[in-house]
Amino acid sequence: MKHRFLLFILLLTSSGLAQMEKGKLALNLYLEMEGVSDPQISPDGAQIIYTRQWVDKMNDSRESSLWIMNADGSKNRFLIDGSSPQWSPDGSRLAFLAKGKPQGTQLFVRWMDAEGAVTQLTHVEKSPSNIRWSPDGKWLAFNMLVPEKDRWEIKLPPKPEGGKWTEGPKIIDRLNYRRDRQGFLEEGFRHVFIVPSDGGTPRQLTSGDYDHNSPEWTPDGREILVSGLRVENAEYQWRESEIYAVNVEAGVITQLTKRKGPDSNPMPSPDGKYVAYVGHDFTDDTFYEQKLYCMNRDGSNPREIAANLDRTPGGLIWANDSKGVYFNISDRGTRNLYFTTLQDKVQQITKGNHLLNVSGLDRSGKVVGTLSASHQPGDVAVFSLKTPQQINELTAVNDDVLHGVKLGAVEELWYKSVDDFDIQGWIVKPPSFDPAKKYPLILTIHGGPHAMFNVGFNFGWQHFAAKGYVVLYTNPRGSSGYGSAFGNAIKNTYPGKDYDDLMKGVDQVIAKGYIDEKNLFVYGGSGGGVLTAWIVGHTDRFAAASSNFPVINWMSFVGTTDGASWYRNFKQYPWEDPSEHLERSPLMYAENVKTPTMLMTGVNDLRTPISQTEEFYMALKVRKVPTVMLRFNDEWHGTSSKPSNAMRSILYMESWFEKHARKEAQEKSE
Repeated sequence: MKHRFLLFILLLTSSGLAQMEKGKLALNLYLEMEGVSDPQISPDGAQIIYTRQWVDKMNDSRESSLWIMNADGSKNRFLIDGSSPQWSPDGSRLAFLAKGKPQGTQLFVRWMDAEGAVTQLTHVEKSPSNIRWSPDGKWLAFNMLVPEKDRWEIKLPPKPEGGKWTEGPKIIDRLNYRRDRQGFLEEGFRHVFIVPSDGGTPRQLTSGDYDHNSPEWTPDGREILVSGLRVENAEYQWRESEIYAVNVEAGVITQLTKRKGPDSNPMPSPDGKYVAYVGHDFTDDTFYEQKLYCMNRDGSNPREIAANLDRTPGGLIWANDSKGVYFNISDRGTRNLYFTTLQDKVQQITKGNHLLNVSGLDRSGKVVGTLSASHQPGDVAVFSLKTPQQINELTAVNDDVLHGVKLGAVEELWYKSVDDFDIQGWIVKPPSFDPAKKYPLILTIHGGPHAMFNVGFNFGWQHFAAKGYVVLYTNPRGSSGYGSAFGNAIKNTYPGKDYDDLMKGVDQVIAKGYIDEKNLFVYGGSGGGVLTAWIVGHTDRFAAASSNFPVINWMSFVGTTDGASWYRNFKQYPWEDPSEHLERSPLMYAENVKTPTMLMTGVNDLRTPISQTEEFYMALKVRKVPTVMLRFNDEWHGTSSKPSNAMRSILYMESWFEKHARKEAQEKSE
């Protein structure tokens, strides 16, 4: 009842809460925050279309719509509900995805003239995705699931008239049969289709028991490039995929890549001579940075370019003259645009302590993308390749929401950890920070474990800072964005040495002199939930913890998560030798736990099933450790896909930390 009362008080009317938190980041502002993504510049460089996300407060959901503006940011206005915008090659039409008939997501085209006529092109049972225009504008390619027919039929005796029999069993015979946020996968495979851009019946280009991803047209329109794996028992092939060329007219499929290891994201050059793609040689390392490759259109002469970068390239865009490739690189918490020639000369185009996601480039060298920083939620931004240091933000979708709000300062720090590793992290300080005072500290841990905390805006961390906490977030070994060796440093040891990196970070902040050492708190989700559970089994220094959607027992996890790949993260299968699975399981250290530990997990979670949470909850409860289990409704992996649940996640953690704060310590500074 106490928790429900706190939630009720904090979710009072927006006006009342805003008055209570004047000048600080109030939780009700979360419902007003908007997001931008996937800006696309028109072929003539005159207009930009982008996706704008907003919170539907009545239906507790996040919705998206398409907005359009001139390339200088003027005349910014709503266009139509939908997502995934794609300009036609001549700029006269816009393809996009939106809700349609008979059901679900469908493919639409809008004419970009004054009339603005809209046509629904598909009326299919399964949702199209990855739409791409043909170079002549006459066709649209897309991916779509093709269900398999029931291959196991039995003949029951006839049912009596009026009889009510139980529905038959769900028959599963595939290795990977379910996915988080999807549930049980429908039996079938993703294939490539094309449909006339002025309407008609979709035509299936690929067939067979294979999945095909992200179609890309060659400039002459004769072929479509896809990635996949067209071999028998493909689902048993680990880290294997190839690139194929599909002849549009004849349907003949030609394999272009042939090396052992994954190859994906093919992107043909404008002159049609080359194909850029990403991949790597096969390895059993748990982490690897992808490499950038180029081959001739027929698959000959494959070679690595940008060879010494040791970072994963994303969002490949060819230069208009086909002499090189632009791509996004995540590096040490930031993201910027890079370029490489086919002769392996790499150049960093943009620099800055920000997250820049480039998504478009026009013929004149105008670049469009989204930009975010620690005090700046994402906005649409443009710049010229001639002057990349001058990045202009065209939108300010959250300036009205954050007007008059003082945010906490964000400070970068580096420190030495065990094995002489250099670890990067950041501190968010309370808005009215006074170094002479003592503040409680919250350590937050990212998931993955191969992921990267970054310099982008984070509402939750700023909320905790506004409540008087110092927030510490770091990228311990195993994180991406620091090279393959750093990311793979937790191979067969996770969790372990990354724990040392986190504790060294806490020590580093305490040494600054403004932390209340008796009131340290920790939380993390997924891989961060694993490490949080590991932490409370190895130290009592934290006053309270929240282990969110964690893995607790690797023995039971590897066979119940949504895929078979986690078996590969151990030297042996658990039935061959379970010792490593047990040694790396937080459950095995439950006898050491004294820290009050909350557990939060979605009831539909298939990535880290809620049974993992239940195992830790029961272990702690049997030992009479203060604990509580929060089972979030309508959530898969995570607890924040629903806006109301995102706010609940913040409030319950705040309440749990306040409840278990060590009162004899100095009171938390406001």
